[in-house]
Amino acid sequence: MKDFFTIGEISKLFDINAKTLRYYDDIDLFKPSHVNLQNKYRYYTLDQFQYLETIKYLKELGLSLDKIKYHLNNVNAEAVIHSLEEQNQIIDQKISELQLIKQKIDTKIIQIKDSTRNDLLECIREIDFDERQALQLRNSIKSNYDIELSLRKLAQLSENNIYLTYGIVGVSIAREKLIDRQFCEHDSVFVMIDNESHNEKFIKVFQKGTYVCIRFNGIHKDTPPYYNKLLNYINERGYKILDGSLEMELIDPSLSLTDKEVVIELQILVKKY
Repeated sequence: MKDFFTIGEISKLFDINAKTLRYYDDIDLFKPSHVNLQNKYRYYTLDQFQYLETIKYLKELGLSLDKIKYHLNNVNAEAVIHSLEEQNQIIDQKISELQLIKQKIDTKIIQIKDSTRNDLLECIREIDFDERQALQLRNSIKSNYDIELSLRKLAQLSENNIYLTYGIVGVSIAREKLIDRQFCEHDSVFVMIDNESHNEKFIKVFQKGTYVCIRFNGIHKDTPPYYNKLLNYINERGYKILDGSLEMELIDPSLSLTDKEVVIELQILVKKY
């Protein structure tokens, strides 16, 4: 029977990097049974295999090295159960976060597929929406630089993470400016949210109702002609504008090669008489 195993042999047997085994030695988590004083080679024995297997198992469960070290030095069933229950809570939280991300990805896929429909481009439509929520930061916005900076600030101020990649991002022009046809400056930036918990200070509720909408290929600086089309449509029908605009990136620049592949949709809440 083989009495000693080198660090290289242990590395292969347990699929653990030799550098990791040396680190375990340095932090007194898993020390070799014997060290050659002349060449500093580390040697391990067969009776250490179960100990290392336990370390691997606890690490795969997600326990930190500090917790693993503590439990191996204070082995008792109650402590292990408590630690595993804590880890279960962490895993449940991660599952919830991943489910939320998956839901947002599924929504994003549907949104992008709908956005690529050429038959809906540059057509004015009246769409009834249910109440929607967004995180909104009020700020003077005059350029794409201002938009990106405001989004970063909004992400920092949010109590929970917001998923800028998966959520619909947009800017808004105040109702008064819309009526006066002032389209050069936006008054806020927003990110659509579902049922996540966020700081109520930044939550904006977009009312349930009829929105006059138009979408087009282009970026935010290309919006004035389309705003004029919507306003002409609204005025011709005698509708009343109830709130500021929603100017949303259905296909944002990060997913497009050129500005002409970006899809923007304008929405204005109206009241019909």
